[in-house]
Amino acid sequence: MTQVDTLILGAGAAGLFCAKFAAATGGSVLVVDHAKRPADKVRISGGGRCNFTNLYAAPDNYICRNPHFMKSALARYTQWDFIDLLAQHGITWHEKNPEKGLGQLFCDSKSAAIIDMLLHESRAADLRLSTEVGEISHDGTRFTVSLNGQPVQARNLVVATGGKSIPKMGATGIGYQIAAQFGLGVLDTRPGLVPLTFAPHELEWIAPLAGTAIEARVTANGTSFDEALLFTHRGLSGPAILQASNYWREGDTITVDLSPAQNAFEALKAERSHNGRRQMHTALATLFPAKLATALAEKWHLRGNLADQSDKAIQDLANHIHALPLKPTGSEGYRTAEVTLGGVDTDGLSSKTMETKSVSGLYFIGEVVDVTGWLGGYNFQWAWASAAAAGRAIAERQ
Repeated sequence: MTQVDTLILGAGAAGLFCAKFAAATGGSVLVVDHAKRPADKVRISGGGRCNFTNLYAAPDNYICRNPHFMKSALARYTQWDFIDLLAQHGITWHEKNPEKGLGQLFCDSKSAAIIDMLLHESRAADLRLSTEVGEISHDGTRFTVSLNGQPVQARNLVVATGGKSIPKMGATGIGYQIAAQFGLGVLDTRPGLVPLTFAPHELEWIAPLAGTAIEARVTANGTSFDEALLFTHRGLSGPAILQASNYWREGDTITVDLSPAQNAFEALKAERSHNGRRQMHTALATLFPAKLATALAEKWHLRGNLADQSDKAIQDLANHIHALPLKPTGSEGYRTAEVTLGGVDTDGLSSKTMETKSVSGLYFIGEVVDVTGWLGGYNFQWAWASAAAAGRAIAERQ
């Protein structure tokens, strides 16, 4: 029977990064994954350039039932630590649209550079791909895990299996099943960072705008994001919508400010004084793309010239522009979701080591845990930080 000090389930961002630390003091480490290639989500992330962290990563950028849980791990392995690691490997990077102040960092080259770095950093560990995980047991001292039907024993078991998002890449809920087997709580999961869909009566005006994008402020349950909004054939997408989707729950209404950077009332009043003869859709085209302006004029049944509108009418129109209520019927689901909300309840984990409180040697890291970051590199930073926390704890015990 194969015996190792540490068995890591999942060869994604968190699993490979954990192996780097766990093997640092000479302990034997085995990383397994059912996929044919390691770190496929890293490969496709950021349009193939990997949005590997965020300059502003901090606990406030994460959703967790316990808002304090992620503080320890994020403080002990920061974005600056990961940036330093990139420098050691000669990987150059850039901030996307720095004028927006979003802090999103991308590789100058392909995301394969990050994967190569992860594989190099975890080279002291063994890596087995195309490996299916079967029955798992624990005798109080060691874990026995069936891998492709063959038993492997390990003193430490790290679950880095990810969530349910993007099932076409092999995502499963096995991590939640393992947590439940060992008596940990698992919070309800749902798709996160995902486009929202709408009923036919809303799609009548939304769908013809597919491909149109604007800067907007989207608010869901009191949390707002100022980023791009994209109209699609099925509803709404774009960074502002993806961000808000983490806070939206089924049955909720979202509010969209279609002109967050400009006071629509003042702009339309000024336009009325200079070009009062303009039709309403033409007047709206001073604020929005012409296609959207026409759609909004039809949606709101705007008639006549701008000069025909009283201050009250213009104010009412501005109110619609700045606070358009929309009620999604759902989301596009795990098929396109970038992350999974919910997961292994942090009440059962040590915030310092990610080890379970009830079973010595059992760790959960990365997306499988009930910690979900905003769009823009935050979820990768959680992968690095939680992996480092667990890996260092394991190494200290060797």
